[in-house]
Parts: sequence; structure tokens; C-alpha cells
Amino acid sequence: MTDFCRSPAIEPGYHAGRAPANKGKRYPPEILTADEVRALMRGCSGRALTGVRNRALIAVLYRGGLRLDEALALMPRDVDAQRGTLNVRHGKGDKHRTVGMDPEAFAVLERWLDVRQRRGIAGPRRPVFCTLASDQLDDSYVRRLLHRLAARAGIEKRVHPHGLRHTHAAELAREGVPADEIRDQLGHESLATTDRYLRHVAPQRRIDRMKARAWEL
Repeated sequence: MTDFCRSPAIEPGYHAGRAPANKGKRYPPEILTADEVRALMRGCSGRALTGVRNRALIAVLYRGGLRLDEALALMPRDVDAQRGTLNVRHGKGDKHRTVGMDPEAFAVLERWLDVRQRRGIAGPRRPVFCTLASDQLDDSYVRRLLHRLAARAGIEKRVHPHGLRHTHAAELAREGVPADEIRDQLGHESLATTDRYLRHVAPQRRIDRMKARAWEL
């Protein structure tokens, strides 16, 4: 009888430094509903330490609109629940910005920070979203995680970290948040960039206008 061999492809860090298979390809944005995001979060274990961490990461990507590399670079000192802010020190173009986030999302994040401190998982000089061995969390792990959670939840859309940022922007637009505030929240260089972005991810106003048109057969 041959021994069972564990595939190295499922080991943490195996994909580190490897370009994703879809690198360079462009796909249309697929906005998630709030219920779909909740389903992703419910798929994370409420007891396992990694589940608590992954729920917090999804909350930050979705409710803060951060890019994945920005979220993974967050340090404990960058989180200010009392002010309701996240400090992005090195955004795109190495630009700094302050991001706002709601109390409910902070509650999810603070649960992970509390567990992280009580269990001695990592000190204040390690990233917020680290492995249980205090190492840097790999972005490929997050991409595979979301793909797995989406399949488990029966979500047929393409679910990926930047899609949560798309969903954040679309929700802000639907809620009537001014474009300049969305620009600053997302860390775009100009309003023109934000306008192009929203045309792709939040065409709801145009869709509503088209739906409101009438014609007689």
C-alpha cells in the first residue's frame, strides 16, 4: 500500500511570489449583494482562530474598501476604532490616506485583535492580518479563501478581494455619497478616475432610468 502524500500546493506560502493564472486578464466587475457578503463571512468558522481572522479581513475589504495589499499591510497602530478610521500608510503610488469604517465592521475587526493579543499570536510590530505563526499573510491565500467560501455559499459570481472593493464603491454610490468623498475613501488620484470606476461598478442610476421608460406594444 502506498503512503498518502500531502500535496505541497496546499501548504501555506506555496504560491508566494507566483503570478496568478489570470494575471493581465480583465474581467467585468461583479458586484456582490450584502446577503452574499454575509454568506461569505458565515462560511468562516466562528471558533477557529483563522476563521475569526478571515471574517475580520473580509469586513475590512468590504466596509473599508481597501485594496488587498493595503489591508495586509495594516499594523495595529493603524486601527482607531474610537475615531472609526484605518490608516493606510502606503496606498497606490505610495500615498497615505485615512479611511473611515462603520462600528459594526470595527466590532468584527476588534474581535480578531483581541484574540490575537490574548493568544500572543503576534506583537504590535506585526501586521494585523498575520498567520498564527505571526508571519505575513500571503495574498494568494486570501484569493483562494474567497473562492472556496463563494463555492461553499453557492455564489456563482467571480468572488475575489478587489470585488469587495467594487462592492464597497457601488454601495457608496447607491447611498448618495458624493464622488469626491468616494475618491478619497478609495484613494483615487482624481475625480476622473473615480468617475470611470463608478461607471463600471455602479451604473444603477442609468439602469433605473432605463427601467422607468415606458412604451406601448
